[in-house]
Order: sequence, then structure tokens, then C-alpha cells
Amino acid sequence: MSETTRRIIVDTDTGIDDALALLYLAAQPEVEFVGVTAVYGNCITEDSLRNIAYVLGLAGRTGIPVARGAAAPLNAEPHIAHYVHGYDGLGDVLAAEARPLPSTLVSQSAAEFLVEQARAHPGEFELLTLGPLTNIALALRVEPQLLTLFRSITIMGGSGPFPELGQSDMFDANIQNDADAARLVFSAPATRRVMVGVNATAQVVTDEQDMVALHRSGTATGVFSADILESYLDFYRLAWGRRVSPVHDGLAAGLMLHPEWIASSVTGPANITDDGFTTRARIMQTAEGRTVPWPIDAVPDTIAVTSIDPAFHSAFIHALIGTAPR
Repeated sequence: MSETTRRIIVDTDTGIDDALALLYLAAQPEVEFVGVTAVYGNCITEDSLRNIAYVLGLAGRTGIPVARGAAAPLNAEPHIAHYVHGYDGLGDVLAAEARPLPSTLVSQSAAEFLVEQARAHPGEFELLTLGPLTNIALALRVEPQLLTLFRSITIMGGSGPFPELGQSDMFDANIQNDADAARLVFSAPATRRVMVGVNATAQVVTDEQDMVALHRSGTATGVFSADILESYLDFYRLAWGRRVSPVHDGLAAGLMLHPEWIASSVTGPANITDDGFTTRARIMQTAEGRTVPWPIDAVPDTIAVTSIDPAFHSAFIHALIGTAPR
């Protein structure tokens, strides 16, 4: 193993942006997938498993252990985002027979797999979460020091600090889907915990120009990326009046590998807030950096990304196509 190898476990509810994140990671020669664990969210867990197998196979990454995870939140019924990601999680562009279950499916649950790998290789692996945090919470119930056994955990989810007056930020399905799990994950001790929230992912979008490049690329991964992104852009047009989509999970993957692309961040305790409509993971700071004027839960710090180096966008699109950026 090279000194520069990045050994990663990905926990994913494999929808459209999750698939793109997996393709991005698979294009990086330094990345070694230790395993991929499936969870509900963008699709049901069974489809998440099938989509993991399809995407890794498309990228030529075979033999990677895959574990079946939670099918529902800790204390609630699952909310499945078919209206965003299609009924299969990938925009319904593939025939059912093209998506068999992974041949590398392990007998352990996702939580058991996470605990076993972390205990056997303390300080060696990085954890990237792209869906609801239920699997991680279940693993923490078994091993409360789990996140100290990973080099880092990067979480696509949360909302960063509170926004400036008069501004709002996007809805975050990963935290909303299992607030109890999120509370456990953000309160657990960790070596390094990074929140790549919707306050950050909304700053980086794929647009029609990117779609043209992907469609015209002629590569299997580029054309597939364009095909599944079509429905994603259609969904988000109602948010901005344009066919664009935030690079949610892909950005989390990119910033995990390249922290130098984090142009700015804030650090502090992340609490789970609920206003009766949405549940969010928030750094307990105002946009001006002041601590909020009410009692907060005393939890270990989280680093929350607030702005991103523009270099990420080009690198991401080129990775999906399978070419190096110029």
C-alpha cells in the first residue's frame, strides 16, 4: 500500500448524487474502498445495495465488500425520496436486470461491519457518510468510541452556522430522516468530524453546460452521469428556475480527499434543531460568529464548511468523464 493511499468506507443511500460521489472516488487512483455500506433514504436499502454494485462495476471497482444497513430510522418510519431520485434511486434509467445485488455482500450488518473494521484498523480508515446517519448511530451503540477509531468522518448533511438575516438555506434530507441518529453522531467523540452541509453544497452546481460535456464525453461513466442527472436537474428547476443541481455528495467526497479545497469553515458544537417543519444539524453560531443566546448541548466540536475553492468543480466533472483536468 502506498503512503498516499486513502482507505475509505462509504455509507450511502445510493441515489443520484451518491452515485456521482462513488464515481468521483473511483476515479481517484489513491482511493482504496475498504467497503461500502447501504442505508435507506434516496431509495429503499435493497435498491441502495443494487445501485452500489452497478456503479462500482461501471467504474471497474470490483471485489469491494458491501454491507446491508438499516431500512428505517432509529425511531420512525422511513421517508423515501422517490420524487427526487426515481423509484430505483438512479432516475429509473436502468433496466431492473442491470442491477443485481452485489456478489460481495457480506453476512454482517452495516453497523457490525463498521465496528469490526474500525476496531481492527484503528486510525487507518476514513469514513464518508452520504445518507441518513442510522448505520453510524447503530454502530456507536456497540462501540461508543467508533469515531475516534477512524482518521476522520466526513458527513454530507447539516446546515453549518445560522444564516444571515433575511436568508434561508436548503432542506437537508439526511438529518431530517433520522434526527435521533444525527444527535448521536454529532455528540460522539471523534478524531476529526467535518460537516459538508447544504449551506456549502448549494454553492457548487452542475448546470446545462456540464450536462453537454458529460453527454458528449462518450465515456461510460460520463454518459451515465448525464443520464441520471437529467431527472435531478428537473427536480431542482423548481428551486431556482434553472436546470441546475447542487453537488451534494460529490462535494463531501472531494473535500474529504482535498481539505485544501475548503476555502473557509467554522468550528463549534453541532446541535440538532427542530422548528416544527425541518430538522437540522447546526453549528451553534450566528453568521457573524457569535454563540447563539440560548442553552446549547455541550458536545465535541465539528468543523463545518462554509465556502469552497472553485478548483473542485472542474476536477469533479473531469473525474465523472474519466479524464484529468487541464
